[in-house]
Amino acid sequence: MKPGLTIFIYFMIFVIHSSKILPIGAEDVYYAEERDALIQIRELLNSAHLHKVWTGRPCWYNHSNWAGIECWNSHVVSVVLDGIQLTGPLPPACFRNITFLSKLSLRNNSLFGPLPDLTNLNHLQFVILSNNRFNGSIPLEYINLPNLSHLELQENLLTGTIPPFNQTTLTVFNVSVNHFEGQIPETPVLLKFPRSSYDNNLGLCGKPVQKQCPLSSPALIPSGKSKHKPLKIWGIALIAVAAVLVPFIVMLVFLCYFRRMHGKGATGEHSEASVEQTETGVKSSESRGDPERTVELEFFGKDRQIFDLDDLLRASAKMMGKGKLGSAYKAILESGSAVVVKRLKEMNGLSKKEFVQQMQLLGNMKHENLVEIIAFYYSKDEKLVVYDFVQGGSLFELLHDNRGAERVPLNWDTRLSIVKGIARGLAYLHQSLPSHKVPHANLKSPNILIQYHNQNYHPKLTDFGFEPLIPPRKLAEMLAVGKAPEGSEGKKLTHKADVYCFGLIMLEVITGRIPGEFSPGNNDASDDLSEWVRSVVHQDWSTDILDMEIRQVKEGHEEMLELTEIALKCTSSVPELRPKMSEVLKWIEEIKEACEPRSGAQGEDVSIE
Repeated sequence: MKPGLTIFIYFMIFVIHSSKILPIGAEDVYYAEERDALIQIRELLNSAHLHKVWTGRPCWYNHSNWAGIECWNSHVVSVVLDGIQLTGPLPPACFRNITFLSKLSLRNNSLFGPLPDLTNLNHLQFVILSNNRFNGSIPLEYINLPNLSHLELQENLLTGTIPPFNQTTLTVFNVSVNHFEGQIPETPVLLKFPRSSYDNNLGLCGKPVQKQCPLSSPALIPSGKSKHKPLKIWGIALIAVAAVLVPFIVMLVFLCYFRRMHGKGATGEHSEASVEQTETGVKSSESRGDPERTVELEFFGKDRQIFDLDDLLRASAKMMGKGKLGSAYKAILESGSAVVVKRLKEMNGLSKKEFVQQMQLLGNMKHENLVEIIAFYYSKDEKLVVYDFVQGGSLFELLHDNRGAERVPLNWDTRLSIVKGIARGLAYLHQSLPSHKVPHANLKSPNILIQYHNQNYHPKLTDFGFEPLIPPRKLAEMLAVGKAPEGSEGKKLTHKADVYCFGLIMLEVITGRIPGEFSPGNNDASDDLSEWVRSVVHQDWSTDILDMEIRQVKEGHEEMLELTEIALKCTSSVPELRPKMSEVLKWIEEIKEACEPRSGAQGEDVSIE
């Protein structure tokens, strides 16, 4: 073959091949702002998978060079990154420069932080962000996406109210298994979706969920386009002032009430009190005029009486939390020391004898994994319990809060050390309160305080021992033991209900998921965390249950799964099949010594006695 003919043939092959890639007349266009937006995602989420497949330019006319990306006319029009173990917060406004985006799907990952900003993405039709850990509210701008057809936000940690979506294009809508509250807006579009689109949001009410809203709840019934006026500066200032003053006023009111009651006891006709020291070391002071009221705090041990009721009333107070048992306040005394005051509710039917006897019993419980009770106060209408203040947050906060880029991962050694401390505290309660049907009865991660000292996390149980003071009909409703199957079925509760709750704590520590709030990964699964773990383990996907923070570390998986087996025994649906706490503690302490906190690691070893 002649050299000239050979060159001509190669040239024609090149032309034909090139025409398949880039049509005649098309320009080689490159949109750098779209690539930069995607690179932000790759870098911030620190995905090894994306680093391998997202290099060069994402689009070449209608052809995509990157996995998970679709292109049209050199623009990115689709981003689909489902189930590839992405973890972290999305970069702020990362999608706003991808102006022709029509589909965004990031389901089945471990993304957290606020939902992405999708302002002015007028071509967007599919927004699928389910099965992640997004928190915060739904951005109001989502109701202005003109072509939105699919919005799937189920199984996240979203809060707030549902915006008044009314796009006629919207055909698929799911916000189930979140923490939304308030009335579902009665727009024609939102009313057409079934109850399953809203399920497992305990605070929601309205027609779609067949739950009547409180009369005080404002109806959200927009007409036409929604108009949202920004708050003026003075309005924002009023809200901020109210947020600060309301807890203070609440505390001030009830403290003033006690000051008035105390004043009556001190100056009234029957104010003389007899004071004697009991065998337990509790200071007892009763008014002859009203045997159902004390006029002073009652302390445990002479050395602990460093303040009195007047000091407590003068203390600056801050509300720490409000639960079914009552409200808790941090009180800073004039001496500078801090205590926690718990104002109990639902106990007004108790006699003084019942309350004092139980407080004396609990006040004498001394263990390094229990929060110490310092004193208590009794009157017919008010009951206070004063606890030692523990510097640090709760286990719930340690596991679930601030899961952002700056969070320090909670390593396996620390988690195991915390579990052991909880087990020792609970075993001590079971050993010391044999007469109680359920010795703790309110074991959950918000009631486990974590004291941080010298780079060690030391757990302390609180809110324990109130079961004998709660009316039996309200026991399952007010205390964490209601999570046990026998509690929800109205059956008799025993100490095995505590074991069940401890099993849930272990699973929460292992998986990083919140018990009973969502069913990870399977729309047909029970929302019970133990059932989900059981189903995954039985399918031989054992490591899939692990929290992303410990799954990425290869060491210790065998020990993590050993602890999982113990947790599943504790969460058996049949109380008789659950082990005793003494057995559970023994099994946990027998987990390989290789898992014990090494020199310099977080956590510390403590004894039950």
